Amino acid sequence: MFFKWIFKAWVAVYLVTHTFDITMAVFDMAQHVVSGAAGVIGGSTNIDVDAALSSMQAGLDAMEIPELLLLVMETSLVSLCMKIMSVLITVILYGRMIEIYLYCSVAPIPFATMTNREWGQIGNNYLKSLIALGFQGFLIMICVGIYAVLVNSMIIADNLHSAIFSLAAYTVILCFSLFKSGALAKSIFSAH
Repeated sequence: MFFKWIFKAWVAVYLVTHTFDITMAVFDMAQHVVSGAAGVIGGSTNIDVDAALSSMQAGLDAMEIPELLLLVMETSLVSLCMKIMSVLITVILYGRMIEIYLYCSVAPIPFATMTNREWGQIGNNYLKSLIALGFQGFLIMICVGIYAVLVNSMIIADNLHSAIFSLAAYTVILCFSLFKSGALAKSIFSAH
């Protein structure tokens, strides 16, 4: 019984003194996975504006004034929505960075509970949540890669109305999937 207590105390002290190393190892592993995903995802969301404008010129010349005014209103509305969604995406990404810092700053508390029979689930769940938080970066990379493929496959010249709304729809899907990436990562690692 005495040796069991000594061993558990040694493990607890080891975990608490090496908490930063363990959390950084988890995030280094996650960063390696994200870097591997970034190497595979090579798509770009850039649109060749000069080529698109030259191909749209004939379509714009054929439109009447009311249809052009409708196009201006649609473009203005979608532009405002895109700016709002851009801010939301930035907030999501910065929020994830802050969440990583918060997880790392409180790491010694759950690590100290890992060797206790009654409180050990706190440390185990924290470790699962830490791994899920690192894996969330991989899911974000997948979402951005899918967005790049969808935007690159758009045909702008055929119908301007559908191109504007499909770009807005793709950005809404990106926003929604970024919001859900944290919950998906936690469900994969059964962290709560």
